[in-house]
Amino acid sequence: TLGTQTDYRDGETQTDPYSPEYVIPSGSVPELLTLATLTWGRGLPAGLAEVEMIERAREKRAWEATLPAMDNASQITKRRKMMDDMERKEWAFREQEIEKLQKVRLEVLKKLLQRREENQKKLAAKRLDDHWQNHQKAKEEKIKKIQHDCALMLRKLVAKRKNVMGKLERRNIIQEYTDFASQTYAPLSRIGYFPDNHSERYVVKSFYLNTFAGLCELEAFLPDSVTQVKIKAPKPKYTTTKTGFIKRSARLEAELAQVHQ
Repeated sequence: TLGTQTDYRDGETQTDPYSPEYVIPSGSVPELLTLATLTWGRGLPAGLAEVEMIERAREKRAWEATLPAMDNASQITKRRKMMDDMERKEWAFREQEIEKLQKVRLEVLKKLLQRREENQKKLAAKRLDDHWQNHQKAKEEKIKKIQHDCALMLRKLVAKRKNVMGKLERRNIIQEYTDFASQTYAPLSRIGYFPDNHSERYVVKSFYLNTFAGLCELEAFLPDSVTQVKIKAPKPKYTTTKTGFIKRSARLEAELAQVHQ
């Protein structure tokens, strides 16, 4: 009533087929014994090549049965001639098998050569692509540098064009302080000024913030309302009206308190 399931397939647990012991009756030669050389995985299960081999063996046994007996010289000559003919046929068949095997090997060699050529083509294409990518990257960097130099030269030409005659201009302090991109707010480092240097001079240094005596003196100037907290008690809520009646909200609160208890 219970079912089981394993982690393995039947093909993984299958062993070689069992070959039981056998006894040959006297006077009989079973054809199955001619296939004793075939084992599981080596010829079995039988394919087209094994079937052809079995048919050739049958034909050879039938031919051997037709050989003449070795009684006299004429029969011996005829037997030798038939054996020579059969040997030529076997050699011709063997040559055909060798040619088939050579064709198969040639096809395998062709496939290997084609695969090697394809791999070489892929490798050459990859190398060419990498080379092209490197050239494109160098080209883009060169174009970017040219554009940067072009913008720099244009800015220089615009700056020269503002004062073509080379006249001296007076300093306009109002214009410098109204323009937040001027030298007053954002001086350039190429003229010898670095805004990040001596930045500690902008830090606020106060006696009242850096020393304990300054903190005490600062605290003494503070009003009492800052240091002494005054809390006013809340006024009680009136539950009755001016005429002496209890408010509806007060009745509801009383009922809720009673229900809560």
